[in-house]
Amino acid sequence: MTLKHLTFLIFAFLIIENTSAQDKSIDVLVFSKTERNRHESIPAGKEALSKMGSKNQWKVDFSEDGNVFTISELSKYDVIVFLNTTGNVLSDDQKEALKGFFALGKGFVGIHSASDTENEWTWYTDMIGGTFKNHPKIQEASHIINVDSGHPAIKGLNPVEIFTDEWYNFRDPVAGHVNVLASLDESTYEGGEMGVNHPITWYHNYDGTRVFYTGLGHSIHTYSDKRFLQEVEGGILWTAGVENISHTSKQ
Repeated sequence: MTLKHLTFLIFAFLIIENTSAQDKSIDVLVFSKTERNRHESIPAGKEALSKMGSKNQWKVDFSEDGNVFTISELSKYDVIVFLNTTGNVLSDDQKEALKGFFALGKGFVGIHSASDTENEWTWYTDMIGGTFKNHPKIQEASHIINVDSGHPAIKGLNPVEIFTDEWYNFRDPVAGHVNVLASLDESTYEGGEMGVNHPITWYHNYDGTRVFYTGLGHSIHTYSDKRFLQEVEGGILWTAGVENISHTSKQ
């Protein structure tokens, strides 16, 4: 741990000490800065997350300014959501602040091109679990849902669900340290390159923080799909520690 990292942690813990233990609300930061391709669905994603926050009485802030990544700012939040971020969006100091946030045991949610972000930063690529390689055209595909996982993100979903979106192939096999919630059946669409093992939604613990990622979220219409919104909401609730997995699992 670097001296800078330790300083971040000490400062953050001092802030947290002043926070009421009775406060059960979730404070969420939605970050959607892009340095490469920019998804047209970002406004729809912001609107959906704003409505989700209102429904659950969460405090949801939105930013595309990397300067928010200081430990004093990040420690205000329970969950950070990377909404269709792309490219190298953080400076070295901002990366250290994100690491400091993780060391506090908070939550992180990545949506779609969060896996096409900071692709050369090993800490981040290990954290997100998979790195974007390419994608075929937008089309229907069957998702094999791990209904036995007990994870709140897939609560109520059927063993097979059909979605229409842009399906990522990942640069390497998805990291073995993640727990897979949904996989693509490549026999049901064209352009899959990962074979029988093609995870698309997963979760795990990383550097003390709960991480949830879904590869859905490219298309505007996805943000009105109740099943997708259930995944994101469940992911936020789990990463915030409000809802837990209903039975023992790998992580």
